[in-house]
Formats: sequence, structure tokens, C-alpha cells
Amino acid sequence: MLLHVCRGDLVESYHTGSIVVVTSNGQVLSAIGDSQRSVFARSSMKLLQVIPALELGIKEKFDLSASAISLFCASHSGEDQHTTTVKKLLNDGGLTCDALKCGTHPPRHISTYEKGLQNQIVFGPEHNNCSGKHTAMLLSAQANGESLEDYYLQEHPVQQRILQTISEICEYPLEKIVLGIDGCGVPVHGLPLYNIALGYANLCANDKYNEKKTAAIDTIKQSIIKAPEMIGGTDRFCTELIKVGNGELIAKAGAEGVYCIGHQTKKIGIVIKIDDGNSRASYPVAMEVLKQLELIDEKQYEHLIAFAKPSVLSVRGEKVGEIIPQFQLF
Repeated sequence: MLLHVCRGDLVESYHTGSIVVVTSNGQVLSAIGDSQRSVFARSSMKLLQVIPALELGIKEKFDLSASAISLFCASHSGEDQHTTTVKKLLNDGGLTCDALKCGTHPPRHISTYEKGLQNQIVFGPEHNNCSGKHTAMLLSAQANGESLEDYYLQEHPVQQRILQTISEICEYPLEKIVLGIDGCGVPVHGLPLYNIALGYANLCANDKYNEKKTAAIDTIKQSIIKAPEMIGGTDRFCTELIKVGNGELIAKAGAEGVYCIGHQTKKIGIVIKIDDGNSRASYPVAMEVLKQLELIDEKQYEHLIAFAKPSVLSVRGEKVGEIIPQFQLF
């Protein structure tokens, strides 16, 4: 039991799930639930998926900014800052949005969506929250002289490099990784919660790899910290958490109630999985984990209070209940 959802004085619903906290040397600091349960980490793996692209030298080849690299790791809101960057990156590579195989959905940023409807804008794949990741995949394929039409398929070298990287960073045998298809059409990787948390701890420690991989990981972390608005967007939890983290926190949401966090100095990785897949539970759980581990101070916590203690609202916007954490890590 991780959370109670209260309406008035009644517990109306609750969320169960798992939390695993691991150091880069493999020590489990805390585990609630089954640490060996395999789950798809979904978009939480994007930080790892970008590593082989940077190892191929796309940062230098295309003169990539921190904003671009942060966008590669994003589940973005489809705001203008995101879509214009995607278009520019593709253009710099001699490509158009037609090359993206992520599919199309409307912007998740409400005002951008409404403005688009008012102006009769036809939404395209650049508005897909995963278009940044797909752009990185396309640029890496192009940089390595590989086919572009099928970059998203499991057998393509782009996806094989990603699979190898996830196996290495998460210290889990490649042949044991369960493969599925993510919402944006590329392979998604199933691993035990323990190894996902270990992967984030390893990203933070970054002391186990060759010079090229170490540099790629450092670039990804520095880019996210420098341009947090690109990894999520306006009023998004990932963006706001990284902003207040003072360079210490890297964080990324994944679909179906997954959330991953790494702490740079303490070299800790955290993974959260909400059993019913409801993301309304993952943010307050993440905030409570950070609070209990003393990885954020009171001022940081208060800045993010809307995520830590979200209110249940009526249609009129009146508070009628709240979501309350119910777990202790230790």
C-alpha cells in the first residue's frame, strides 16, 4: 500500500506498488514490494537510449545544444519550444518530420492544443511526446550510414546498440531482457526493478565505463540539468523536479506508473512502479521517497507541494479530498 486517495473522511481508492532504492555498488537501501519483478521501464529508459547516439558522435556532427540533447530524453508536452527544435534538428540532418515513425497525437500542453485547433493546425509526428527520442535515433542511423526507413525496428543496428547499452548500464544479461513494443513503435525493455534502479545509480556514479561512454553519460546529465524545460515542459513534474534539484537530481517518468530518479552525489538510483499504472500516484510517491531519504530539503519540498500532496478537486476547482502517502522506506 503506497497511497490513499481520500474524499472527505473516506478512503475512496488506494494505490499499491513497489519502490526500490539501490546504490551504484549494488546495495539495496530499501525495497517495498518485489525488487526482482520485471517491468517495462517505458520512457524512463530514454536517458539510456540516447547514450549510443552520442557515442557515435552526433553531438559534434550536428553541433547539438544542451536543449537538443535534453529533448532526446523527453516525453515532451508538444509545446512550440519542443516541436521547433525537432524540426530544426531534422532539417540539420537533411530530413523532415515525415522521417519520424513515432506516430501522431495532439500536444499534451493544453493551451498549445487549443491554439492549434483555433488556428486549424494539422498536428504531426513532431507533436508526439517521443519525437525527440526518434530524432536522435534517425540522426544516429544517418551518422553511421545506416538505413533510415526502418530505424525503429528491433533488428535495426540503432535498436541493437540501445539494447546492448541498457544491458550494460543496468547490469542485466542482454538475453534475459524482455522485449515489447512501446507506444511510439520502438522496442521497449523489460527488466527487474532492481536493475532499473541500479541503472540510474550507475548513470549518477558514471565510474564503470570507457572514456567515450563516460563522456556521453556526462553530456546527457549536464544537458538535462541545463535545459530541464525540454525533458517535460511547462508545469511538468520532471522539469520542475530537475529545476529545484540544484544539479543533484536526474529524473524521468515512464508510462504505466513508472518513475525513476538518480542522485548524483550519493550515487543512488530509485525506481517506482504503481501497480495499476496510474501516474497520479507516481509523483506523490516520488516526492515522499525523496523526503524520507532526505534528498530534498524543506524549501524544495514546498516548491513542489502540488506534486507531493495533490488535491482531489471538484469540477468547480474546489478541494474535496487529497492523495496521502502511506509507506515507510525504513
